Amino acid sequence: MRSRLPQSASSPDPTPAPLIDARGLVLRRNGRLVLDRVDFSVQRGEIVTVVGPNGSGKSSLVQVLIGALRADAGTVHRARGLRIGYVPQTLHIDATMPMPVARFLALPRRHSAADRAAALTRVGLGDVGHLPMSQLSGGQFQRVLLARALLMQPDLLVLDEATRGLDQPGTAAFYRTVEALRTGLGCGVLMVSHDLHVVMSASDRVVCLNGHICCHGTPEIVASAPEYRALFGAGTQGTLALYRHEHNHDHDHRHGHGDTHDHDGRPGGEAEQAKRDV
Repeated sequence: MRSRLPQSASSPDPTPAPLIDARGLVLRRNGRLVLDRVDFSVQRGEIVTVVGPNGSGKSSLVQVLIGALRADAGTVHRARGLRIGYVPQTLHIDATMPMPVARFLALPRRHSAADRAAALTRVGLGDVGHLPMSQLSGGQFQRVLLARALLMQPDLLVLDEATRGLDQPGTAAFYRTVEALRTGLGCGVLMVSHDLHVVMSASDRVVCLNGHICCHGTPEIVASAPEYRALFGAGTQGTLALYRHEHNHDHDHRHGHGDTHDHDGRPGGEAEQAKRDV
């Protein structure tokens, strides 16, 4: 009789492949080095925020990752069948040509009225399908763009400075919605942002880019890194507690040159009170 080998119940599951995994990206535009040997990845279920000064290559990196630009060197591996929902930093709609929200959501693909209504509900909007896009507030407009991205049933949600022009409460509300979507849909989220004080605190990982990866890690780690403080100044650190994403697991942060930094991330004073109030 042939005996069966017992199956091990304790065998660990293999680490899932990233949604996007880029290695050694180099990009030159108009003779200028925009990206210099950049490694970058996004896993399913995590929020990764890219920050950096103007001209640091943030949007160019996103365009390479989603396939809109071709890098001069390096590789980009995308998960098989990867569905990407993209929310741009701006979209101009001619106010003289009124387009209802429902019609906008139906372009370029025809989605059912039920799907459109469900997407609007997910982003916290009520019955606005009949309203012209030109009459929406800034926050409503961005949420409609987000709803349109959700109609793609994305594995990866990409937001390229999607809160530009919103005030701080509007920005915080928008990203609370994004975090809820991450939890509800299980998708990965890649954000490019200038709203460092709000976005960083909602992120699992933050990547500080200035042509190359300056530093990366949790929001608290990056805020205390000398490379980040040299780019943005120490003054932004105190507002990180306005909206925190609580972590129940350990992280470490290693710079490209091999250094490791630790930071306990304990806010105090008014920042601590603000964290409790959110």
